Amino acid sequence: MYKKLLFSCIVLLIACNTSKYKNPHIEIETSFGDIEVELYPEQAPGTVAAFLSYIDSGYFKKATFYRVLRDDEQPSNAPKAELIQGGIWQTNYKLAATIPGIVHETTQQTKILHKDGTISLARSAPGTANTEFFICVGDQPGFDYGGANNPDGQGYAAFGKVVKGMAVVRSIYDAPETNGTFDPLIYIHKIKRL
Repeated sequence: MYKKLLFSCIVLLIACNTSKYKNPHIEIETSFGDIEVELYPEQAPGTVAAFLSYIDSGYFKKATFYRVLRDDEQPSNAPKAELIQGGIWQTNYKLAATIPGIVHETTQQTKILHKDGTISLARSAPGTANTEFFICVGDQPGFDYGGANNPDGQGYAAFGKVVKGMAVVRSIYDAPETNGTFDPLIYIHKIKRL
C-alpha cells in the first residue's frame, strides 16, 4: 500500500513538473486565424518576462494589428522592411504611454536574428520598447544589431518565432491598407499563454 502511494505521488510530481514545451508558447487569436509563437527566455530574458507580464495583466485585450510594411510601397532610397505590427497603441494608447520601456536586448546579445516569422519589439530609442511588437515577413537583417533599418545601429529586440500560423501572418500582411495602416484595423481577440 505504502509503495503504491509513493509511486502515485512520484508520477503526479513528474506530471506536474513536465510542461508541454521547453520554452513558453503564446497564441495570438485573430479573425484571420491563430498564430502560435515560441518565446526564448534564456536568450532574451527581460523582453520575454515583460511581454508575458503584459499578457498576464490583460493589456492586450483591446489589441490590433494596425501597421504593415511592404517592400513595394517604401521609398526606393530607404532600407526596406516587410512586417506586420501590432499592440495597443491604436486602441489604448493612454495605457501604452504609461508602461515603462524595457532594457534593450540586442540581437548581438541574444543571437535571435530577424528571420521570417521572428517576433520583435517596436521602439523609438533603445530602452523605449514595451507593448508594441512586429512579426517579420521574410528575413529582415536590417533589424539586427548593426543593421541599416535603425539609425542608432542597435537594431530591435527579437524574442521569439512563429511556430504555427505563418499562413495567417501572410494573410494579415496582404490585408487592405491605406498608407501602411490596415484599413480596417485587424483586431486581436486575445493573446494567451499555451
